[in-house]
Amino acid sequence: MTAPSDTIVAVATPAGRGGIGVVRLSGPAAHRIAATLCDGELDPRRAHHRRFLDDSGGVIDDGIVLFFAAPASYTGEDVVELQGHGNPVLLDAVASRCCALGARPARPGEFTERAFLNDRLDLAQAEAVADLINASTLGAARAATRSLQGAFSESVAELSDALTALRVHVESALDFPDEDIDFLAEAPVRNELAAVRDRLQQLHARAEAGMRLQDGAVVVLAGQPNAGKSSLVNRLAERDVAIVTDVPGTTRDVLKVMLDLDGVPVELVDTAGMRDARDAVEREGVRRARAQLDEADAVVLVFDLTLGVGEADRALADACGDTPICWVGNKADLSGAAPEPPDRAPLIRVSARTGEGLDALRAALVRRVVPERDAAGGTVSARRRHLAALDAVSVALQRAAETLASGTGGELVAEDLRAAHASLESITGRFTADDLLGEIFSSFCIGK
Repeated sequence: MTAPSDTIVAVATPAGRGGIGVVRLSGPAAHRIAATLCDGELDPRRAHHRRFLDDSGGVIDDGIVLFFAAPASYTGEDVVELQGHGNPVLLDAVASRCCALGARPARPGEFTERAFLNDRLDLAQAEAVADLINASTLGAARAATRSLQGAFSESVAELSDALTALRVHVESALDFPDEDIDFLAEAPVRNELAAVRDRLQQLHARAEAGMRLQDGAVVVLAGQPNAGKSSLVNRLAERDVAIVTDVPGTTRDVLKVMLDLDGVPVELVDTAGMRDARDAVEREGVRRARAQLDEADAVVLVFDLTLGVGEADRALADACGDTPICWVGNKADLSGAAPEPPDRAPLIRVSARTGEGLDALRAALVRRVVPERDAAGGTVSARRRHLAALDAVSVALQRAAETLASGTGGELVAEDLRAAHASLESITGRFTADDLLGEIFSSFCIGK
């Protein structure tokens, strides 16, 4: 894609009425259009109080005008922001007048797309703009801000530099095929490749944590009937969202509630008690409960402390496979001694009745779903696209390592490293197809 040469306009504030509304212009004619609209010249980076005029000189609105001259602007082009009253009728009239003067309506995300095309942002930073706007928790917003400021891109660039150095080493060896020494068989090349793969693994873990902050995590509460799952859901949600009775099997269907756990968006799923159901309705509830385990990012296995961990509980843990689990012993107010902690995970004692242990449970859940949250530099926002690209890098590096270990096919090693490099740099947009760019920016809101 090449940078366009026309001028675009859009209302940049959300639909509806408000105290202030913003109309944004970007492109080579932005200054001329604004000067005509406001009947006066505009000095860069200075706030002007002006009237916004129609084609007959009548006043549409009045407000503040800001002019940012290229290249020191958000898009890298001349940009004008017209700040008027937040009435959609007035804002549309101002935008229509700008179109009559030579602008055209902007597509969704086109302002940020131009910032990318003019090298004001890389692609990961551009996507962080949308993530910041759409963040559902403060933790997600802070992660998006770090990515917008370049933290994620810097990590990608560091890995790219290491991969470049390795490619230079390998391709230099291929340039001297008649030498007696086989450089590719030497330990330094294998060590460099291993170091690159280690750094990739760390970056993947950090990106996965960032994706969880943006997309949220699914945490499923599972266990035997009457273990107190629904009471625990109500405690964590801090409101009565689940029906609670002393009758085993009260929960018959899947109940979902969104939580903010220390800045991490979590979809908490309450499920039917796992047992041999006595009727068709409960059997369907158990079936749905088991299906939820396959969708979970983490599972809270709830059991009754007064009864201890039974074989059915352990079988349920085995059914979770590799999904992180958190053993929670409920009814701590009724039980003094804690049982032996089950395998694979620590045990947390709680009381859904009194609230004992709830803070420890919240902290444990955050550690399970965002294990890299406290990584150096803080969590960054990331998307599934980024993880897919990192997975492609991993596959290519694995092939390169296997070929290198076999001692044959130096050209194949070089090709695998080239493919890994291209996949890595698709994250920041250095190697990205035009159709992918169109798909990414079309998901943005108009005016951004």
